[in-house]
Parts: sequence; C-alpha cells; structure tokens
Amino acid sequence: MFSFILIIVCAFFFPGIINRTRSIVSGRKGPKILQPVHNIALLLRKGSVFSTSSSIITQFAPIVYIASTVVAALLVPFGNYSALISFDGDFIVFVYLLALGRIALILEAMDAASSFEGMGASREALYSMLVEPAFFILMGAFALITGYTSFEAVFTYFQTGGLNGTVLGILAAFVLFGIMIVETCRVPVDDPRTHLELTMIHEVMILDNSGFDLGLIHITIYLKFTIFSALIAACLIPTEIGFVWYLSLYFIIEIACAIVIGFLESFRARYRLPRNPSYMITITAMAFVALITAAVM
Repeated sequence: MFSFILIIVCAFFFPGIINRTRSIVSGRKGPKILQPVHNIALLLRKGSVFSTSSSIITQFAPIVYIASTVVAALLVPFGNYSALISFDGDFIVFVYLLALGRIALILEAMDAASSFEGMGASREALYSMLVEPAFFILMGAFALITGYTSFEAVFTYFQTGGLNGTVLGILAAFVLFGIMIVETCRVPVDDPRTHLELTMIHEVMILDNSGFDLGLIHITIYLKFTIFSALIAACLIPTEIGFVWYLSLYFIIEIACAIVIGFLESFRARYRLPRNPSYMITITAMAFVALITAAVM
C-alpha cells in the first residue's frame, strides 16, 4: 500500500517537473510544478461531449483505461514493503492490465468512426506489440537470477551490489525507461505537443475526448510515468539499505526520470515513423543482453 501511495504522490509532480525542465532549458520561466494538476482539476469539473456516431464504448473506455492502470500500480512493491497485491507470475498480469487499458483506448478511437483516429489506433497497437517482448525478456532475466516470478520477490532478492548486479540493474533501468517512453507516448517515439496529422499517435486517439474523460486519460498517463519510474528505482536501489535512504533515493530517481525526459524533449526531435520500430527492437535487444548477463551470473 505504501508503494501505491508514493506512486500517486509522485504522479502529481512528474509532469510538472518535465514541463519545468523544458522551460528552464529554453530560457523561459515556465509554468508552476503543479500546473498540470490544476489543468486536470479543471477538466474533471467539466462535462463530456460524445459524438453521435459513437457507442457506449467511447463512454466506458477512459474508465477502463484508468482502472486497469490503478490495479497495475497495486502490483508494484517498494523496497522491503509488500505490494498490496502479490503472487507468482504477477508481472504477467501487470503487462496485460496495461494492455487492457490500451485496448480500451484503441477501441474508443475506432468507435469514433474517424479514419484519422483509426490511423493512430493502428500505430498504437503496432508499437505496443513491438515493445511487449522486451518487458517479458527482462522479467525472464530477473526470474533466472532470483528464482522468483513475482515483482515483490524478484526485487527483494535481486542484489544490485557487485559488478554483475550493477550491470544488470543498469541494463534493466535502460530497458524500462525505453518502455516508459513508448507507454507514455513521449519523444522520440511520439510528441504530445505536435498536431501534425500524419505523425500523431496518442494525441490523435483522444481527439474526441473532452472534459472529465480527457482528465482521466491524462491522469492515467501520469500514473504510468511513476509506475515505470518506481520499477526503475527497484532495479537500481538495494533493498538492504535503510528506509530513509531508500525513500530518498526513490524520490531522486523519480525526479531524475522526469528531468531526463524534459531534456530529451528539449534537445531532440521525434523520430520519423519508419524509425520507431527500430527503436523498439533496440529496446528488445537490450533486454536480450540483460538476459544473457543474468545467465552468465
């Protein structure tokens, strides 16, 4: 439960830190750290408008999207503190809970009877298919080295100390960061600030959403940021250190992930669409390297 609370708390600040980093790098004062939270609060107070060509799928998709992500967050542990839900093979449920929310959003985009949104939905489905093996291969590496198949046991018994553990932890953090970029639709895979018709992916899928529903979708994206950042922290921080040190390093890594994303979006452009599959295959290749490293260890 403690991990879930931390994920919720960090989700309030993560997008604000990204925006603030971009502003500082470009020499602007920029918005306040909590400005995205105020924007969502404004959306949640508004009503939703639905197309006459849409069905009940459009009305329920944002709820499924956020609900599946919240349940996935309950599976993420914090150091020696147990996750609220934990069992053997829970990482498989974690992946397909996120997939369930993604499928709901894809169905909503197709339900709008818009070829434009259908184009974004097909890209979203392709990218999720390409990046999914990387996560399973990475968890296979952790299962191989620890002998466990649940998040809680894997990160409790995984030793980050020593050269081998450090190398595997860094490789795992790199893979998870790449997956987070794809899951949250950020640069270089996608750009949430663009409105170029032929290059939009996630943004085009939610063009028909408004008010309360749009607020739920934004909240879900912020939760995904902190969920994957929490997993990165679990790969890098040894569980045997004290609670205060672990908590401090946890927040440092969460902030560092947000700052890195802000720098990426400030200094590089998004890939051209044909390059995105190569990027995701590279993530899978790094996961294979982690698996080989675990086998050698």
